[in-house]
Amino acid sequence: MNVRGLAIVLLLVAGTGVRADGRVPFAVEPVTQFDEPWALAFLPDGRMLVTEKKGVLNIVTRDGSKTRVTGVPDVNYGGQGGLGDVALHPDFSDNGSIYLSYVEAGADDTRGAAVARGTLDLSGTKPVLKNVQVLWRQYPKMLGYGHYGHRLLVDDSGYLWISSGDRQKFTPSQDMQSNVGKVLRIRDDGAIPDDNPFADYFSEDPLVDDIGVYPEIWSLGHRNPLGMDFDLEGRLWVLEMGPLHGDELNLIRRGGNYGYPEVSDGDHYDGREIPDHSTRPEFLAPAISWTPAISPGDLTFLEGRQFKAWRGNALAAALGAEAIVRIEVDGEAAREVERYAMGARIRAIAEGPDGAIWLLEDERRGSQGRLLKLTPTR
Repeated sequence: MNVRGLAIVLLLVAGTGVRADGRVPFAVEPVTQFDEPWALAFLPDGRMLVTEKKGVLNIVTRDGSKTRVTGVPDVNYGGQGGLGDVALHPDFSDNGSIYLSYVEAGADDTRGAAVARGTLDLSGTKPVLKNVQVLWRQYPKMLGYGHYGHRLLVDDSGYLWISSGDRQKFTPSQDMQSNVGKVLRIRDDGAIPDDNPFADYFSEDPLVDDIGVYPEIWSLGHRNPLGMDFDLEGRLWVLEMGPLHGDELNLIRRGGNYGYPEVSDGDHYDGREIPDHSTRPEFLAPAISWTPAISPGDLTFLEGRQFKAWRGNALAAALGAEAIVRIEVDGEAAREVERYAMGARIRAIAEGPDGAIWLLEDERRGSQGRLLKLTPTR
């Protein structure tokens, strides 16, 4: 049976889409599948852009038909690395510009994330990405294959936000002469906004090299931020993987320091303890900390066009928990209210133009990850 032949199902396997009280709040429709999908974004006509880690960018119709886009930059694939996020320029309808994040190779077997802007040309028989220009790079490039972060977000003013993971190196998250382990903000052409908190940074400490401070930094002390979105009030929230437990949802403040690796509500994988957030009040504490971990993959706030009761809630895609986690936000406070088991690692989540919720499975027990459409059943 093909994926479309499964049609709409209310319960695929025990636990799929089931609330704690046993009711099923949404129908789950498998649409198509991909080889290691990572992110999705909606075009103005309702079609989707879907990335695959090995370097494939697809245009996908709502019924699951796929067309590959040529002209995508070469990616360094391996471990957690490859082609990552995709986002549209706010003036996409006029300029056709999109952003892609991906991992690129460096010297001596190093690698790091990069963000490029290109023009998506849909005028021909096959879509092509043209005029590709790199706007940002992780620095320094490092050995290893993990914790790139590289989620993308575009705000209403056209600024591009980038999450940059700590590359599993810990200390760079506190190093202002590195853009690793940070949340970053740049203009749509890669330039630095004048009102960034460290754009005019100057230290009176003669041992601090001010020239080396990265002016795109908006906040620091992050580990591996893999979810990033604005709530309906315009506040930025970031969801990030902790070490051994201690995943975090953080309300991001201009110039804020979130403490990693000095503090975490988790511990190192080798058993060494990390001081909890409560021990260091000078660092900003998370709104939610998960122990045991959910292993977050993505975050979206809902306008609630179909899921009206969930308007203003956040949904977290959970990899390790194989679930959707629903979060209520009240001002600067947040709490998990429900969790929906999906039976697979959930990599990406987004609300479509019509209000349906779309998911990408990272994988499904050795098979390809599916694109799923969720619609309310009441």
